[in-house]
Amino acid sequence: MIRRIISLLVALSLLALPAALAETTAVRVGALKGPTAMGMVQMMADKADAYDFTLAAAPDEIVPLLVKGELDIAAVPANLGSVLYNNTQGAVKALAINTLGVLYIVERGDTVHSVADLKGRTLVTAGKGSTPEYALNYILSGNGLNPETDLTIEFKSEHAECLAAMLQDESIVAMLPQPFATVAQTKARDMRIALDLTREWDALQEGAEAPSAMITGVAVARAAFVQEQPEALAQFMADYAESVKFVQENVADAAGLIGRFDIFEVGPAQKALPYCNIVFIAGEDMKARLGGYLAALMAQDPAAVGGALPGEDFYY
Repeated sequence: MIRRIISLLVALSLLALPAALAETTAVRVGALKGPTAMGMVQMMADKADAYDFTLAAAPDEIVPLLVKGELDIAAVPANLGSVLYNNTQGAVKALAINTLGVLYIVERGDTVHSVADLKGRTLVTAGKGSTPEYALNYILSGNGLNPETDLTIEFKSEHAECLAAMLQDESIVAMLPQPFATVAQTKARDMRIALDLTREWDALQEGAEAPSAMITGVAVARAAFVQEQPEALAQFMADYAESVKFVQENVADAAGLIGRFDIFEVGPAQKALPYCNIVFIAGEDMKARLGGYLAALMAQDPAAVGGALPGEDFYY
């Protein structure tokens, strides 16, 4: 996925992110269906006159709209923000972290209580060559496990295949994102969430001078929009922070809105929301956490962040 997006960005980079292709009074916002859009649902419901939202199933549906100037702001995977920055010569800025880690280790039974317990096991997951694989390798290595020799990692094309493998063989464990990890628990009585990989990442950061965090999503904006419409941007930031707070504190109501906007089914969304790590983190805290996360990805595969770490001007 990420390499396809990089190719797309190269093809679009000559467009140079124009300030706007059409005059509009509403701020144009794009987001992916899933946790990175869930924090926006109060804005979508109550601020429809101020914002024009576009929801998509995959990043490569959002990227062209942002690059061509048809969106002002987009909620995208964290590493994609860096890729966009690098492939548009700095014409994209990170506004805020909107989702921390959403990856969980799921098992049938009660045998996995630490990362060390994964030794010798077969683990299935989707996301080969993308951030889930890099995050998993980082956590395994940080806990003294060699991802290539200490366990068997089998990559599937989608999360449903991971679940099917677990239902067929109860000894298999899976790494699943939310809300799929919560949905998995409805498929077998002995299915349980064993490890929260966000907490495992945090544990590896204890004592670090500049601790990073596992990050799933960020909100980014066209640099031209940031420069030309500072008041609209400031209002967006305030509205977004308020919407995230609403989602964090009103799970049932937020789940209803998530279903209303066809982001995810209401029932699973209500169960999964407490595990989705939806946040609004801006400023220096964002810079420290996001910068550290991107550095961890860079160490494994520079292509994951667009070939280089973004400059200081990436951070709003």
